[in-house]
Amino acid sequence: METGVLPHQGDLLLHPLSNPGAAGLCPEMLEVADEANRAGDFTLAVEIYSSQLADLQQPDRGLCLRKGDSLARAGRISEALEAYCAAASLGKLRPDELPALVEAIARTLRGKELGLPVAPTGQTKSGGQEGAQNDGECEEDEAPDMFSCGLCKCLLHEPATLDCGHTFCKRCLEDDSVTDCASCEQKVGQGERRVNVVLSGLLDKLFEAESRARKMWVEGEAWWRRRDLAEALERYNAAIDLVPSSGRLLCQRAELHMEMRNFSQAAQDANSLCRLKPLWTKAHCLKATALSKADRNDEALQEYFLCLALKPDWTKVKLEAQKVLSEVFSSVFENQDMPTPLHPLQGGFATRLIKPPALIQSLRPLTQKPGCSSQDSEFSVAKSTPVDGSPSELCPPSPAKSDPAAGEGGSKSLADVLASLPAPHGGLKRKHSSDGASAPFNPPSKLSKPDDGNAVQKASVCGGRAVPADLLDSGDLECSLCMRLFYEPVATPCGHTFCLKCLERCLDHNPNCPLCKENLAEFLATRGYNKTFLMEEFLQRYLGDELAERKKIHEEEMKELSNLNQEVPIFVCTMAFPTIPCPLHVFEPRYRLMIRRSMETGTKQFGMCIADELKGFADYGCMLQVRDVKFFPDGRSVVDTIGVSRFKVISHGQRDGYHTAKIEYLEDRKVEGEDLVELLKLHDSAYEQANNWFTSLKDNMKSQILSHFGHLPSKDPDPQAYPEGPAWCWWLLAVLPLESRAQLTILAMNSLKDRLIAIRRVLIFVTRKRPR
Repeated sequence: METGVLPHQGDLLLHPLSNPGAAGLCPEMLEVADEANRAGDFTLAVEIYSSQLADLQQPDRGLCLRKGDSLARAGRISEALEAYCAAASLGKLRPDELPALVEAIARTLRGKELGLPVAPTGQTKSGGQEGAQNDGECEEDEAPDMFSCGLCKCLLHEPATLDCGHTFCKRCLEDDSVTDCASCEQKVGQGERRVNVVLSGLLDKLFEAESRARKMWVEGEAWWRRRDLAEALERYNAAIDLVPSSGRLLCQRAELHMEMRNFSQAAQDANSLCRLKPLWTKAHCLKATALSKADRNDEALQEYFLCLALKPDWTKVKLEAQKVLSEVFSSVFENQDMPTPLHPLQGGFATRLIKPPALIQSLRPLTQKPGCSSQDSEFSVAKSTPVDGSPSELCPPSPAKSDPAAGEGGSKSLADVLASLPAPHGGLKRKHSSDGASAPFNPPSKLSKPDDGNAVQKASVCGGRAVPADLLDSGDLECSLCMRLFYEPVATPCGHTFCLKCLERCLDHNPNCPLCKENLAEFLATRGYNKTFLMEEFLQRYLGDELAERKKIHEEEMKELSNLNQEVPIFVCTMAFPTIPCPLHVFEPRYRLMIRRSMETGTKQFGMCIADELKGFADYGCMLQVRDVKFFPDGRSVVDTIGVSRFKVISHGQRDGYHTAKIEYLEDRKVEGEDLVELLKLHDSAYEQANNWFTSLKDNMKSQILSHFGHLPSKDPDPQAYPEGPAWCWWLLAVLPLESRAQLTILAMNSLKDRLIAIRRVLIFVTRKRPR
């Protein structure tokens, strides 16, 4: 038989017979039994094996094992144990001979006590790929909350916020293996990480004890890495004193005890962890390992069974359980004066083997609740309490004293104990004629619940940290620039937090942090203004009313800014005309703010006027529509705009450094009848004159005009179709060599006829002045 291979349905491994040619063995019947096993008819297989054993003068070890496997798969564990004991009396049981028994016990516990779904017998792929992937990867059955690091799953310690807006422990990000954000998979830069000042202070205030414990914990890990285990243990002890209900902390201290070979202390920590997190498979595995290292195999076996009941495909634990179970059988049958094997029908051979006193003693913990032990005072009520401070659960009286029907001498065997467990779903009923009453095996689901006084404390263990309402203060989350609650909070690389709009306005003027004055040129170049997700979530969850009020103020400001009649932002620079592109190079801080606001409000419009020495800007201008913005690393930008409509300034104003105006839009007056006929003649004549002028220009001048403004627009069939008049007029006005004041005069006209007359005069003037 191949060592370490676990049998499953369709590939049943047969135990070799001691004497295949012995008189009484029928090869044909054994083949039928093997086929019945493969078909799942374990009852038939058991009957054949029993019949074959009855015909033998001496019991055959391999045949006893085959019978035990079939009984186990049928869910008849009590009878299976008798068969295994018979085999053990003939030779030591090896771990690779016990997978069927281990699987059956774990499957029974899973179905009856845990109430979890049970796969049909033989369908667990214990040795397959699924089991291999699960080895050692049992995750805790609690989800991290918003205050947990996405990498270490613990309370954030020295929180550092990445450019993407997600926050992790500073020490976790310093790990060389971390190259991508665990939340959004964005690449993580390799620069120095700074602690988020606001979040760090907030966590220290809201979770004072846990934050201090986390600091001790981190220090303990550092000492551990330096191999100073004594110092590490001292830090872990201090941390657990502060937060005794931290499952991960208890788990790590237990592992530290294991490394220090303090197996008894490791078992105690693991026991407390199992009470704290009854369904965490890693806790039971850790406890089982510690107990096994402490040579307490009976208790270790109990925990291994629990692990497999919770996680049937955990191959590593299954192999360990087989190993420990093998040692338990060995401890019973080694060095005992066993009687000469007799025929099972002559003197009850198997019945006597199943109940020797040594077997009763070694397997008695299976009749107790998890964590209770009659062999060690660590888990007794009188001498110890769990680390979490809650009273230890009372262990039930031993079967020898409390159950008169427990069997010979008032004790119960492993067969008696496990006989009370039901057959797994889809299994066969087992016999009860010889089974005595038994105390049930209590799984994690039967553990006592914490009292109401510890409910708040336990809430943090289950993944939700309770935030004390009396410690919530909106003043802790105010922007140092606007002195209001954070709105769209952004963390800088130096660790300071500001409102997004406040930070952008500051960086318009100076590429340094407003608080620590650290240069943020690289941050400005990448424009990594991503909101800090943790801060945003905290504000929404715990300061929802304040945030709603802050949002209302912001929306009112945006509404005011988006009113393109009452307070239009004015860019004082050059002449702009409807339908004509107007590229802009923006570098002044006030205009950076103005362009950004026009984009944020969604209007994407602002006014363009030329300067005026008295009023600041002219009384007429053109609205520009932003088509595209390209930002440079130093904050400058190139804005692609196009003229859309003309306006007249009603009143001048200012806002945050840039000019504003109350305006009214201009439209051409329409004419009819004879005036329309005259207008059409004038329009056609002026267009022909403009086309002749452009055609007569030198090639180099034509090329410059075409590269900046494009071709002369075509003549409109209806020159009054648009409020701004024909597009070719504005194209011609933009390219004619006129001073700004002359252009402004024509822009202000609301009569197309007057505008055409003025354009004709200009064309006549420039044609006469042109050198020949």
